[in-house]
Amino acid sequence: MVDEFVDEEDEKVSGNKGSMYKYIEDSWKSPREGYLEDLRRERLKRWRRDENFKRIENPTRLDKARKLGYKAKQGYVLARTKIRRGGRRSSRPTGGRGPKRMGFKKLTPRKNIQRIAEERTQRRYPNLHILNSYWVGEDGRYKYFEVIMVDPDHPVIKSDPKINWICEPDKKGRVFRGLTSAGKKSRGLRKKGKGTERSRPSKRKTER
Repeated sequence: MVDEFVDEEDEKVSGNKGSMYKYIEDSWKSPREGYLEDLRRERLKRWRRDENFKRIENPTRLDKARKLGYKAKQGYVLARTKIRRGGRRSSRPTGGRGPKRMGFKKLTPRKNIQRIAEERTQRRYPNLHILNSYWVGEDGRYKYFEVIMVDPDHPVIKSDPKINWICEPDKKGRVFRGLTSAGKKSRGLRKKGKGTERSRPSKRKTER
């Protein structure tokens, strides 16, 4: 699926086989090979010691950030978020008999981890709007995502016709309604046609 926020200029650049963006994209297809493997190990050592939300100046994956709408201009903010890997757990029953299958381990959440990371980042930066996010790494305990945020009150954003749509009042809290790319994926909106009749307009709306 083509990303929602691809500009025409970025599409031409990334489509050029000899462009810088193409080399970056090819390198990230196998991040555990080549020069990225050494960088990955050093990065994860630092990222593991960082706080859960850390503001960064430049994107780690420039090609992916540009495809998802990032611009190196005022009003755009980047933050790296880490979130615990694996399934979730519920409280163990303390009273009564002990059933054979208690069902308190290995529980899969309805939302994917990337969407949960976006929502936590939105709560951390309530004055910004989440545009999109992308994966940058993982280790045995955490997954790391870089979240692209936009300041809706910045004059540069308000005067840019390509992004000033996010300044509208109804775009506030869009991440909690599953309107980002990761949110649409977890809602099952990446597919169309037969077999997806109950995915639209939402799964809860079509429950019987």
